[in-house]
Amino acid sequence: MPNIFHILNDGLQNGWRPVLEIAILSVGIYFSFKFVRGTRGAPVVYGFILLVLSLTVLAHFLNLEVIRWLISSFVAFAAVGVLIIFQPELRRILAEVGAHPLFATSHEQRENIEVIIQTVERLAEVRIGALIAIEQSINLQEATESGLVVNCEATPEMLETIFFPNNAIHDGGVIIKGDRIAFAACIFPLTQRQDLNATLGTRHRAAIGLSEETDAVVVVVSEETGSISHAYKGQLVRGVTAEQLRAFLSSVLLKPSKTHSLASLFRPAEPLPKKDNPALIAQEPKT
Repeated sequence: MPNIFHILNDGLQNGWRPVLEIAILSVGIYFSFKFVRGTRGAPVVYGFILLVLSLTVLAHFLNLEVIRWLISSFVAFAAVGVLIIFQPELRRILAEVGAHPLFATSHEQRENIEVIIQTVERLAEVRIGALIAIEQSINLQEATESGLVVNCEATPEMLETIFFPNNAIHDGGVIIKGDRIAFAACIFPLTQRQDLNATLGTRHRAAIGLSEETDAVVVVVSEETGSISHAYKGQLVRGVTAEQLRAFLSSVLLKPSKTHSLASLFRPAEPLPKKDNPALIAQEPKT
Protein backbone atom coordinates (compact mmCIF):
# COMPACT_ATOMS: atom_id res chain seq x y z
CA MET A 1 0.00 0.00 0.00
CA PRO A 2 2.73 2.57 0.84
CA ASN A 3 4.21 1.94 -2.58
CA ILE A 4 0.89 2.73 -4.26
CA PHE A 5 0.54 6.04 -2.40
CA HIS A 6 4.14 6.87 -3.22
CA ILE A 7 3.53 6.21 -6.91
CA LEU A 8 0.36 8.31 -6.90
CA ASN A 9 2.13 11.16 -5.12
CA ASP A 10 4.97 11.14 -7.65
CA GLY A 11 2.44 11.05 -10.48
CA LEU A 12 0.59 14.08 -9.13
CA GLN A 13 3.79 16.04 -8.58
CA ASN A 14 5.36 15.29 -11.95
CA GLY A 15 2.28 14.75 -14.12
CA TRP A 16 0.93 18.32 -14.08
CA ARG A 17 3.67 19.65 -16.36
CA PRO A 18 2.72 17.59 -19.42
CA VAL A 19 -0.93 18.45 -18.81
CA LEU A 20 -0.08 22.16 -18.63
CA GLU A 21 2.04 21.98 -21.78
CA ILE A 22 -0.73 20.19 -23.69
CA ALA A 23 -3.28 22.76 -22.49
CA ILE A 24 -1.07 25.70 -23.55
CA LEU A 25 -0.38 24.16 -26.96
CA SER A 26 -4.08 23.37 -27.46
CA VAL A 27 -5.11 26.93 -26.68
CA GLY A 28 -2.36 28.30 -28.92
CA ILE A 29 -3.32 26.06 -31.85
CA TYR A 30 -7.03 26.85 -31.40
CA PHE A 31 -6.54 30.63 -31.45
CA SER A 32 -4.03 30.37 -34.28
CA PHE A 33 -6.56 28.61 -36.52
CA LYS A 34 -9.28 31.01 -35.39
CA PHE A 35 -7.04 33.94 -36.29
CA VAL A 36 -6.08 32.51 -39.69
CA ARG A 37 -9.63 31.53 -40.67
CA GLY A 38 -11.22 34.07 -42.99
CA THR A 39 -8.02 36.05 -43.64
CA ARG A 40 -6.38 36.56 -47.02
CA GLY A 41 -3.44 34.38 -46.03
CA ALA A 42 -5.54 31.41 -44.94
CA PRO A 43 -5.16 29.42 -48.21
CA VAL A 44 -1.39 29.98 -48.10
CA VAL A 45 -1.13 28.70 -44.52
CA TYR A 46 -3.35 25.67 -45.15
CA GLY A 47 -1.42 24.80 -48.30
CA PHE A 48 1.92 25.18 -46.52
CA ILE A 49 0.84 22.96 -43.61
CA LEU A 50 -0.47 20.28 -45.99
CA LEU A 51 2.76 20.36 -48.01
CA VAL A 52 4.99 20.11 -44.93
CA LEU A 53 2.95 17.26 -43.44
CA SER A 54 2.97 15.35 -46.72
CA LEU A 55 6.75 15.72 -47.17
CA THR A 56 7.36 14.82 -43.52
CA VAL A 57 5.37 11.60 -43.78
CA LEU A 58 7.04 10.74 -47.08
CA ALA A 59 10.54 11.42 -45.70
CA HIS A 60 9.84 9.38 -42.58
CA PHE A 61 8.56 6.25 -44.31
CA LEU A 62 11.08 6.34 -47.16
CA ASN A 63 13.95 7.50 -44.93
CA LEU A 64 14.75 10.52 -47.10
CA GLU A 65 17.36 12.23 -44.95
CA VAL A 66 17.96 15.23 -47.23
CA ILE A 67 14.28 16.13 -47.44
CA ARG A 68 13.91 15.69 -43.69
CA TRP A 69 16.84 18.07 -43.11
CA LEU A 70 15.45 20.62 -45.56
CA ILE A 71 12.03 20.56 -43.84
CA SER A 72 13.53 21.04 -40.38
CA SER A 73 15.65 23.93 -41.66
CA PHE A 74 12.84 25.56 -43.63
CA VAL A 75 10.34 25.49 -40.78
CA ALA A 76 12.70 27.70 -38.76
CA PHE A 77 11.95 30.53 -41.20
CA ALA A 78 8.18 30.03 -40.99
CA ALA A 79 7.86 32.72 -38.30
CA VAL A 80 9.22 35.32 -40.70
CA GLY A 81 6.74 34.19 -43.34
CA VAL A 82 3.86 34.52 -40.87
CA LEU A 83 4.89 38.09 -40.06
CA ILE A 84 4.94 38.98 -43.75
CA ILE A 85 1.70 37.23 -44.75
CA PHE A 86 -0.35 38.41 -41.77
CA GLN A 87 1.19 41.86 -41.36
CA PRO A 88 -2.15 43.73 -41.71
CA GLU A 89 -3.95 41.43 -39.29
CA LEU A 90 -1.13 41.50 -36.73
CA ARG A 91 -0.96 45.28 -36.94
CA ARG A 92 -4.68 45.50 -36.29
CA ILE A 93 -4.50 43.17 -33.28
CA LEU A 94 -1.57 45.06 -31.74
CA ALA A 95 -3.40 48.32 -32.29
CA GLU A 96 -6.49 46.97 -30.57
CA VAL A 97 -4.41 45.87 -27.57
CA GLY A 98 -3.33 49.45 -27.01
CA ALA A 99 -6.49 51.09 -28.31
CA HIS A 100 -8.06 53.89 -26.38
CA PRO A 101 -11.58 55.31 -26.73
CA LEU A 102 -11.81 57.60 -29.72
CA PHE A 103 -14.52 59.91 -28.50
CA ALA A 104 -14.60 61.89 -25.27
CA THR A 105 -17.93 60.68 -23.87
CA SER A 106 -20.53 58.03 -24.51
CA HIS A 107 -23.05 60.77 -25.35
CA GLU A 108 -20.77 62.17 -28.08
CA GLN A 109 -20.21 58.68 -29.46
CA ARG A 110 -23.94 58.09 -29.75
CA GLU A 111 -24.40 61.44 -31.49
CA ASN A 112 -21.73 60.53 -34.05
CA ILE A 113 -23.38 57.17 -34.65
CA GLU A 114 -26.72 58.87 -35.24
CA VAL A 115 -25.10 61.13 -37.85
CA ILE A 116 -24.01 58.03 -39.78
CA ILE A 117 -27.41 56.39 -39.41
CA GLN A 118 -29.32 59.44 -40.63
CA THR A 119 -26.93 59.88 -43.55
CA VAL A 120 -27.15 56.32 -44.86
CA GLU A 121 -30.92 56.24 -44.39
CA ARG A 122 -31.34 59.34 -46.55
CA LEU A 123 -28.85 58.20 -49.19
CA ALA A 124 -30.31 54.69 -49.34
CA GLU A 125 -33.80 56.10 -49.84
CA VAL A 126 -32.75 58.01 -52.97
CA ARG A 127 -30.16 55.39 -54.02
CA ILE A 128 -27.06 57.56 -53.81
CA GLY A 129 -23.88 55.54 -53.36
CA ALA A 130 -21.66 56.22 -50.36
CA LEU A 131 -18.48 54.92 -48.76
CA ILE A 132 -17.81 56.12 -45.21
CA ALA A 133 -14.84 55.02 -43.07
CA ILE A 134 -14.81 55.72 -39.34
CA GLU A 135 -11.23 55.92 -38.12
CA GLN A 136 -10.36 54.30 -34.79
CA SER A 137 -6.90 53.64 -33.35
CA ILE A 138 -5.06 53.01 -36.65
CA ASN A 139 -4.35 56.18 -38.63
CA LEU A 140 -5.66 56.02 -42.20
CA GLN A 141 -2.74 58.03 -43.55
CA GLU A 142 -2.23 55.93 -46.69
CA ALA A 143 -5.88 56.34 -47.71
CA THR A 144 -5.82 60.09 -47.12
CA GLU A 145 -2.90 60.68 -49.49
CA SER A 146 -5.27 60.39 -52.45
CA GLY A 147 -8.08 62.41 -50.84
CA LEU A 148 -8.99 66.03 -50.28
CA VAL A 149 -8.88 67.74 -46.89
CA VAL A 150 -12.37 68.71 -45.70
CA ASN A 151 -12.03 69.16 -41.91
CA CYS A 152 -15.59 70.15 -41.08
CA GLU A 153 -18.24 69.01 -38.63
CA ALA A 154 -19.83 65.69 -39.56
CA THR A 155 -23.52 66.27 -40.30
CA PRO A 156 -25.97 64.34 -42.48
CA GLU A 157 -26.37 67.39 -44.69
CA MET A 158 -22.64 67.72 -45.30
CA LEU A 159 -22.20 64.04 -46.04
CA GLU A 160 -25.16 64.11 -48.43
CA THR A 161 -23.59 67.06 -50.22
CA ILE A 162 -20.28 65.25 -50.63
CA PHE A 163 -21.88 62.12 -52.10
CA PHE A 164 -24.36 63.94 -54.34
CA PRO A 165 -23.76 62.58 -57.88
CA ASN A 166 -23.10 65.97 -59.47
CA ASN A 167 -20.51 66.87 -56.85
CA ALA A 168 -16.90 66.86 -58.08
CA ILE A 169 -15.76 64.85 -55.03
CA HIS A 170 -18.62 62.33 -54.80
CA ASP A 171 -16.39 59.46 -56.00
CA GLY A 172 -14.21 57.75 -53.43
CA GLY A 173 -14.58 57.41 -49.69
CA VAL A 174 -15.01 59.77 -46.78
CA ILE A 175 -12.95 59.43 -43.60
CA ILE A 176 -14.52 60.51 -40.32
CA LYS A 177 -12.34 61.26 -37.29
CA GLY A 178 -14.29 61.80 -34.11
CA ASP A 179 -17.13 64.20 -34.93
CA ARG A 180 -15.49 65.68 -38.02
CA ILE A 181 -15.24 64.82 -41.69
CA ALA A 182 -11.48 64.77 -42.18
CA PHE A 183 -11.07 63.75 -45.84
CA ALA A 184 -13.20 63.08 -48.91
CA ALA A 185 -12.62 61.50 -52.34
CA CYS A 186 -10.21 58.97 -50.80
CA ILE A 187 -9.18 55.82 -52.64
CA PHE A 188 -9.29 52.81 -50.32
CA PRO A 189 -7.26 49.64 -51.02
CA LEU A 190 -9.26 46.92 -52.75
CA THR A 191 -9.39 43.49 -51.16
CA GLN A 192 -7.46 40.73 -52.91
CA ARG A 193 -9.71 37.92 -51.67
CA GLN A 194 -10.82 35.45 -54.33
CA ASP A 195 -13.74 33.91 -52.42
CA LEU A 196 -16.07 36.91 -52.64
CA ASN A 197 -19.33 37.16 -54.53
CA ALA A 198 -18.59 38.07 -58.14
CA THR A 199 -21.31 40.74 -58.03
CA LEU A 200 -19.49 42.81 -55.42
CA GLY A 201 -18.56 46.18 -56.85
CA THR A 202 -15.70 48.57 -56.17
CA ARG A 203 -17.26 50.24 -53.13
CA HIS A 204 -17.80 46.97 -51.30
CA ARG A 205 -14.37 45.61 -52.22
CA ALA A 206 -12.76 48.86 -51.07
CA ALA A 207 -14.67 48.65 -47.78
CA ILE A 208 -13.40 45.11 -47.18
CA GLY A 209 -9.87 46.05 -48.22
CA LEU A 210 -9.62 48.97 -45.78
CA SER A 211 -11.12 46.95 -42.93
CA GLU A 212 -8.60 44.15 -43.57
CA GLU A 213 -5.63 46.48 -43.14
CA THR A 214 -6.96 48.73 -40.36
CA ASP A 215 -9.46 48.69 -37.51
CA ALA A 216 -11.70 51.20 -39.28
CA VAL A 217 -15.44 50.60 -39.54
CA VAL A 218 -16.65 51.14 -43.11
CA VAL A 219 -20.27 51.76 -44.09
CA VAL A 220 -21.42 51.35 -47.70
CA VAL A 221 -24.59 52.41 -49.51
CA SER A 222 -25.21 50.74 -52.86
CA GLU A 223 -25.96 53.12 -55.70
CA GLU A 224 -27.89 50.47 -57.64
CA THR A 225 -30.12 49.02 -54.93
CA GLY A 226 -29.88 51.43 -52.01
CA SER A 227 -28.94 48.59 -49.66
CA ILE A 228 -26.75 49.31 -46.62
CA SER A 229 -23.65 47.27 -45.73
CA HIS A 230 -20.86 47.48 -43.19
CA ALA A 231 -17.33 46.06 -43.13
CA TYR A 232 -15.13 45.43 -40.10
CA LYS A 233 -12.04 43.26 -39.62
CA GLY A 234 -12.34 42.04 -43.20
CA GLN A 235 -15.92 40.84 -42.78
CA LEU A 236 -18.67 42.36 -44.95
CA VAL A 237 -22.31 42.19 -43.92
CA ARG A 238 -24.76 43.32 -46.61
CA GLY A 239 -28.41 44.29 -46.64
CA VAL A 240 -28.67 45.51 -43.04
CA THR A 241 -31.40 47.77 -41.68
CA ALA A 242 -30.80 51.07 -39.93
CA GLU A 243 -31.48 49.43 -36.56
CA GLN A 244 -29.04 46.63 -37.27
CA LEU A 245 -26.41 49.15 -38.34
CA ARG A 246 -27.02 51.20 -35.18
CA ALA A 247 -26.60 48.12 -33.00
CA PHE A 248 -23.40 47.13 -34.80
CA LEU A 249 -21.82 50.59 -34.63
CA SER A 250 -22.75 50.88 -30.96
CA SER A 251 -21.12 47.51 -30.18
CA VAL A 252 -17.87 48.57 -31.88
CA LEU A 253 -17.57 52.30 -31.20
CA LEU A 254 -19.05 52.86 -27.76
CA LYS A 255 -16.58 53.03 -24.87
CA PRO A 256 -17.59 49.87 -22.98
CA SER A 257 -16.80 47.74 -26.03
CA LYS A 258 -13.21 48.96 -26.05
CA THR A 259 -12.28 46.64 -23.19
CA HIS A 260 -11.61 43.48 -25.13
CA SER A 261 -10.48 40.18 -23.73
CA LEU A 262 -7.49 38.55 -25.39
CA ALA A 263 -9.75 35.96 -26.98
CA SER A 264 -11.99 38.63 -28.54
CA LEU A 265 -9.05 39.95 -30.57
CA PHE A 266 -9.01 36.72 -32.56
CA ARG A 267 -12.79 36.59 -32.97
CA PRO A 268 -14.02 37.67 -36.43
CA ALA A 269 -16.89 40.09 -36.74
CA GLU A 270 -20.05 38.10 -36.29
CA PRO A 271 -22.40 38.22 -39.29
CA LEU A 272 -26.13 38.29 -39.03
CA PRO A 273 -28.06 35.02 -39.15
CA LYS A 274 -27.94 33.49 -42.59
CA LYS A 275 -31.53 34.30 -43.43
CA ASP A 276 -30.84 38.00 -42.75
CA ASN A 277 -27.34 38.04 -44.22
CA PRO A 278 -27.34 38.00 -48.03
CA ALA A 279 -23.60 38.66 -48.16
CA LEU A 280 -22.85 35.45 -49.97
CA ILE A 281 -26.10 34.67 -51.74
CA ALA A 282 -27.58 37.97 -52.89
CA GLN A 283 -26.96 38.86 -56.50
CA GLU A 284 -26.56 42.59 -56.06
CA PRO A 285 -25.49 44.63 -59.10
CA LYS A 286 -21.99 46.07 -59.06
CA THR A 287 -21.55 49.47 -57.42
